[in-house]
Amino acid sequence: KKIITVFGCGGERDRSKRPLMGIIALKYSDYVIITNDNPRREPPGAILADILKGIDSSQAHKYDIILDRRKAIRRAVNAAASGDVVIIAGKGHETYQVFAEETIPFDDKETAAYFIRERIKGHASENEADNS
Repeated sequence: KKIITVFGCGGERDRSKRPLMGIIALKYSDYVIITNDNPRREPPGAILADILKGIDSSQAHKYDIILDRRKAIRRAVNAAASGDVVIIAGKGHETYQVFAEETIPFDDKETAAYFIRERIKGHASENEADNS
């Protein structure tokens, strides 16, 4: 059975932890999807670059980068087989994402539940999910 992890690092927070978070995610997961958390006013690409500093290029086959958190969660749900574990880390109880000065509604649990239901119904194609 596989462990599939979706994670990102918050912007304007301790940058020194980001490479370590990438290392740990890859060490304990079979597949990792790196995404946005709350970038705040920090460019998402800068956060991603910090995470990637800790990842050895030989592990490139173990992760994908999907900055759109909704699409990242969809990928994780679609990648999971029966018995696999999907971990969506970072946001917990938060039901929003913060981009610069904008706070937008976003709930990891609701998003995951939506894609699980769609997969069960057989409608979880990646193109279809983009339009929802």
